[in-house]
Parts: sequence; structure tokens; C-alpha cells
Amino acid sequence: MQRHLFNDIETPPEIGSEPAESAVTPEVLNPAQYTAATHGDGPILVIAGAGSGKTRTLVYRMAYLIEQGIAPESILLLTFTRRAAQEMLHRAGELTSGSCRRVMGGTFHATANILLRRFGHHIDIGSNFTIIDRGDAEGIINLLKSSLGMAGAGKRFPSKRVVMNLISGAINKANSIENLVYQEQIHLTEFINDFYTIADHYRQFKLDHGLMDYDDLLVFLKKLLVESEEARTQLSDRFQYILVDEYQDTNQLQADIVRLLAHRHNNVMVVGDDAQSIYSFRGADFYNIMRFPEQFPGAKIVKLEENYRSTEPILQLTNAVIASAEQKFTKTLFTSITGGVRPQLIIATNEAAEARFIAKEIKKLQEAGTPLGEIAVLFRSGFHSYKLEIELSGHNFDFDKRGGLKLTESAHIKDLLAFFRIVINPWDNLSWNRILLQLEKVGPKTANKILATLRDVDDPVQALASYRPAAAWKEQFKRLNAMLVKLVQPGQSPSDQFDLAMGYYEPIFEKIYYDDYPKRRRDLDQFKVLMSGYGDLQSFVDDTALDPPDVSSTGEQPEDTSEKLILSTIHSAKGLEWDTVFVIGLAEGRFPHQNAVPGEQFEEERRLLYVACTRARKQLFLTYPREMTTADRKTIRANLTPFLREVSSGLYNTKEPARSAPGPISSRPGRDENMGLPSSDCKKSARVTYKEGMKVSHAFFGCGHIVAIPGPRRVEVHFDRHGPKILHLDYAKLEVLSE
Repeated sequence: MQRHLFNDIETPPEIGSEPAESAVTPEVLNPAQYTAATHGDGPILVIAGAGSGKTRTLVYRMAYLIEQGIAPESILLLTFTRRAAQEMLHRAGELTSGSCRRVMGGTFHATANILLRRFGHHIDIGSNFTIIDRGDAEGIINLLKSSLGMAGAGKRFPSKRVVMNLISGAINKANSIENLVYQEQIHLTEFINDFYTIADHYRQFKLDHGLMDYDDLLVFLKKLLVESEEARTQLSDRFQYILVDEYQDTNQLQADIVRLLAHRHNNVMVVGDDAQSIYSFRGADFYNIMRFPEQFPGAKIVKLEENYRSTEPILQLTNAVIASAEQKFTKTLFTSITGGVRPQLIIATNEAAEARFIAKEIKKLQEAGTPLGEIAVLFRSGFHSYKLEIELSGHNFDFDKRGGLKLTESAHIKDLLAFFRIVINPWDNLSWNRILLQLEKVGPKTANKILATLRDVDDPVQALASYRPAAAWKEQFKRLNAMLVKLVQPGQSPSDQFDLAMGYYEPIFEKIYYDDYPKRRRDLDQFKVLMSGYGDLQSFVDDTALDPPDVSSTGEQPEDTSEKLILSTIHSAKGLEWDTVFVIGLAEGRFPHQNAVPGEQFEEERRLLYVACTRARKQLFLTYPREMTTADRKTIRANLTPFLREVSSGLYNTKEPARSAPGPISSRPGRDENMGLPSSDCKKSARVTYKEGMKVSHAFFGCGHIVAIPGPRRVEVHFDRHGPKILHLDYAKLEVLSE
């Protein structure tokens, strides 16, 4: 946490004492890492190839600066996740006897939050604003659509998600809403003026109610640094050394903030890899890292090329994949890890065959001693794994598909958070509205009437007590008032405030979520555990908005997820690594995506494959199906992705699994789901025993042959005209033509 870091910020920080013995030596770092870590003053760009120890370099850079007598308070570390910042500060602290605990470290958004609360008054921003998450922001958009007459019965208007994407995208991509519509949503051009109207009202709504969304944190921090010379000078003098992790993922706003913070000294180290810039959909600007030497003239460039993760055959392939990139900082990854096998390219008949191969190969790896948790299957988009998921389930593999709701995106957690947000910002109408609508017999119209009486008062909680409720909800209203009066009393711990709010909310909670409240109750218990770890409510509410915890990381976890096979999109896998990696669906039209236009979009797809391949330590499997089924259920022939076609085939071994010889096969371990009997080697329907290779005819699909028995009472048939189909034997009438 960084809550204490701005105490007495106006006073010059104390100079740290130099440790007796240096922790930063050529023996603990390779030559390139040592050069970067011991850089003196001035800007430096560190191009850190995959697995080359960028985190280690940043950690030792912090330790080196402190050894040179730089006060820890004068160092600012900016990252993209709180976990990354905490890990680096912890490791650097071990090298400097804890001095790094006083380094300011965190995400761009968390840092902006702290700076705006301390210095926002320079641009008329109070310190008690409330941070809203994406769900809250979309809720406001919905309210505005209705109030502006753009939604309702019989009206056709884009969803709140689409509108929010355009408003946020315009900010993060330094573009206009109009341009984004023409570039990405051309079918919505008729609504362009409406989008601007909603954006204006959304901006005003936030100002009126003391709210900020994630984008606002960056927008207003830049505004502060641009418009207030006093704040800009004070902060630039305070942070004499600025370190930025994953610089290739910054957007234009973030790059501008770094430049403004460093304007008095230019002591900036940015670390990143242009070859791993894959987040343009979030607004990341690939050209920030490419332009760094121009924006900071005289910048030193250091390349980290020694890879500590992958074997040489894997690196040879990944180097070749990125070598054809149109724009790049040229580098060649190498390793001292000896041995290793070439990556394998698997050419499967279709997606079902691709899934079967992967399941069989994972079984082999498991039997050979590779833990499931050291195997990952990566794909371009979430739906690309659907066939594989079915196949793995049939083989009883335990897998974890990465992604899912954050804990604080759950409705019941949002309900409870609303009480605490009121304590922080009593004029937060969004939270008041949520609280009031929990009362039985109170609808949106009544809630709006109550909110109108709270808008311009000095103490909304006190004003609420004077409102006259209807008889039907009078008792509930009295309970709410009594709880809120206690909740806003000073001197309470967050844990005490949780107990107060939960005592009021629990009976409401059990009524609203009657179907599954015991499961949701476990979330609330975990929420209390999280909350009790904080010393003040403001910090807790800020953190739940800025860095919401995963359900999986806070809920009960009876199973060890480290023993599960990992299925993940490539975007979610960035920064992770496994012994064995499968990259699936490497067919043109899927990888690169069929909508990727030549130029930067196409190049980002190339970088996406590079990121996927560099996740593998020991074995890399690349698979693609010769035939794919389109969204309209047509079967098409597929070509291998151009990113592999353009590299030498000598860098990988090609394998095309042969079809099994005709004959009975056991499709699934375990028992037949329908019959309750052990699975047999073939599937029976009435008098017929179906086997792989058998030629059959269907009344609608015509002639084909059985290619697999994918499950109980099911067969997969490849029809001559309609391609692969999975049919249920209880419904499909198949005529056997020959065995």
C-alpha cells in the first residue's frame, strides 16, 4: 500500500544511507542486465526479450539507486498490476535491508488516485471523490440513455457496453468517437451525435456526483501536470528517478504522464519488449516504445537477449517468427540451456481431430511425469477452445480456463460496497440509488424523489432521516437510517463497519438472492477478510475499484489449481510460463484474425503468436486443422497461418496424425452416461454396432464415413457435402453402407 507515502511531501526527503556491501555486482547479473541496473542519470530504454530477466533488472536498479545514496522516497515505480509492484518492491527490499518499502510503487491508476487526492485542489478536484468501476459506469450510461429518451420500448439503440467502449476508447486511443465509429463500428454512424450527447452528460454526471472512472484518473492527472506548474515542479522534484515496467503496454496518456513527471531531470528507465505489444484493443500504443529515443533525446538503449526460460530450438523458432516484423528493435534471443526438442507442427484433419490429438498427447505427458499444472493450451479467442473442452471433459481431465468475474463485479458485493462508498462520498447518487432500491415497495421513481432531497444538503445521511416514508416501507427505512448514522461515526475500523452494514443487509440479501445465497454468503465472508486487512475505509474502497480481486483468489478453494491443466487466451497468458505449451487453431483467418487488416493490426497478430510461443520452457506444440467450421456451419479448407509459412520448415517437425485403422475404439474412460454401464469399444443403436471408418448415409446430410466415437450414444461423421457432424444415435437415423 502507498497510503503513507505522501506525508509531508513538501519537505525534502532524507538521503538514504549507503549499505556496507553492494548487492549489485557483475556476478549476480549478466552484462546487459548489469549495464541497465547501474546506469547513471538520464533516460534509458531497456528492450527486454521474453524470459530475459526484466523484473530482476528493475529490482537491482532500485537497489543500485539506493546504494548510491538516492532516497527511496525519490524513486517512483510504475507497473500494470499491483502484484508486480509488490513483488519487485519486496525483492528489492531484501537487497536493501527494507529501504525499498519507502519507494512509491504501484499501477498508473493507483498512483494517479494518490496524487489527485493530494494535489487535485490545484485544478479544483476535491479529495473525497469516489472511483467507479466498469459496471458502475455502464449503469450510468443506461440511466442517461433513458433520461435522454434514447432507450425504451420500441427504440433501437446500441447497448451500454458499446457506448462505454466508444467513450473509453476515444480517451485511451487518443482518438475521437466519430473516428472510432467509422473505424470499428461503421454500422452505427447514424448514432454519432447521440454518442457525443451521452458522453457530455456522462462527464457532467460524474462531476455533479464526485465520481471518477478509471480513465478519469489518468485524464485528470495529466491535466494536473499540464495546468499546474506548481504541482508539476513539486512532483518532478520529488520523483527524481522514474522506472516503468511493460512500457510497450502504455497508452498515449500514460506516456505523456511519464514525460511530464520527468520534465525536470529526464531520469527515466522504461523496460519493455516491442515484440510483446498485444493490447491495442485496450488503447496500448505500440509506437510509445518505438518513439522513446525521440521523446527522450540521448536515451541509452540496452537489449536483454539472454533467455532463461526456453530451450534453444524453441527460441530459434520464436526469433524467426518475429524477424519478419515490419517495425522492431532487432534482437536475437539466445540461451545457455542445453538440449531440447524442436517444436512440433501438428496438422489435423479438422478441429475435432485437433482436440483428440491434444487430449491424447496430454495423457502421454501426464503418464511420463509432467504435472498437469505444467501444461497449457493457448488460443487466439475464448471460443476456439470449445471443442477441446468437450474432449478434455470426456477424458476426465481437470482444467482451469483462465478468466471470469472479479469478486467486486458480483451484484451482492456491489450492494454491500454501496454503503461504504456513501461513508466516503455522501453525495454518491449511484450508491444511494442502489441502497434505496433494496427497500421493498421502493421503485426508481420513489428513489429519485428521495435523492432529490439529498442533492444540495450539507449532510445527506442526516437529511435522509427527516424524509417521510410511506407506511409500507416505514420500518425498513427506519432500520436503514439507524444503521447509516452508526456507520458514518468516526473512529471505527473497516471490520467494525462491515459488521454494522452486514447486520442491516443480511435479511435483505437472503430475500434478494434466495436461490443461491449460501454460496454468495461465502463471498461476503471472504470480503470481510479482505476488508479487515485495511486500516482505513478510503483505501479499501479505492483498492476494490482500482485492483478488484478475482473470485478464485478470494473465495474458498477446496482444490489445488496448480494441479489443473491450464486453458487460456494468449492475452491472459502473457507473463506466464509452462514446461509444455500447445498453441491451437493456427489457421489463416483465425490466426491472424480474419478481420485483421494489413499493417499494424496484422503485425500485432504476429506479436501475439510470438508471445504464445515464448511461454514454453521445454516443449512447444503448434496445431492447425485443415478444415474448419464457420459461424454459418459451413466447412472450409484452411491454410496454415502465414506467420509459420514464412519461417523455415527446418525449425519445426511436422506431424500429421494418421487416422486410426477401422475397428472398434474406446472413446471415453468411465461409464456410459445414458445406460449406467461401463463404456464399450463401440456404440450400439438398435441392431447396429457403429465403428470408426464405417460408411453411412443420412437422409439430409447424404453419404459420409464415421471418423470418431466422441461420446456415449454419439458418432462423428464426415459427410461428403456437409463436412463433420456429431450426431446423437437416439435421434439420427443412419444407414450403414459398408463396414
